[in-house]
Amino acid sequence: MAQPLMPHATASWLVDNTALSFEQIADFCGLHILEVQAIADDTAATKLTGRDPVRAHELTQDEIDKAQANPNYRMTMTKGPDQVRRTKGPRYTPVSKRQDKPDGIAWIIRNHPEISDGAISNLIGTTRTTIAAIRDRSHWNIGNITPKDPVTLGLTTQRELDTAVNKAAKAAGIEQAPTDTRLDGDREALIASLRAQREQAARDAENGVESGAAARPAFEDPFRR
Repeated sequence: MAQPLMPHATASWLVDNTALSFEQIADFCGLHILEVQAIADDTAATKLTGRDPVRAHELTQDEIDKAQANPNYRMTMTKGPDQVRRTKGPRYTPVSKRQDKPDGIAWIIRNHPEISDGAISNLIGTTRTTIAAIRDRSHWNIGNITPKDPVTLGLTTQRELDTAVNKAAKAAGIEQAPTDTRLDGDREALIASLRAQREQAARDAENGVESGAAARPAFEDPFRR
């Protein structure tokens, strides 16, 4: 069910300006009835400024009148608040990580020069001007920039980085390094040898228990007579 954009402020307005029950207000605002009770008793942690849902076009006066006349009536919103959708453009990066962007850009430029500035911009969430400044070493803080893996810095994910690398390599006609399969046969032979040794050890142990043969001690005392 859609809820008002500011549920607590809306509940405060409804408490002060209508005769609705706490249960009706809680249901409309998506709050617990005790939260509405606290707002009505002024015991909430923060004093709220009421927000008129009628003026915000989230509720009609007709809905309020119906609810006030019938305690069992549940009000419905006129429309839900518009959802904020991410538009095309650079990725948003938390403030705490923005200082790490130059290090991540420098790492990509050094290790994957085939990736275009536009791809780096989308991957890290930066501008082409910053990338160009780091690439030609004209950045104002170039002396303190240390190339670091952007995945480790938390600026992107490994999957996104791999996708960008593969896409750039394909566009540049760079062949990916083939998988080395030379040791596959040796690996299989080693596994088979270890499995055979384990099975033989199990059979030897089983035969030793049945024949009652005493196990030879791993260490013999040279002074024992």
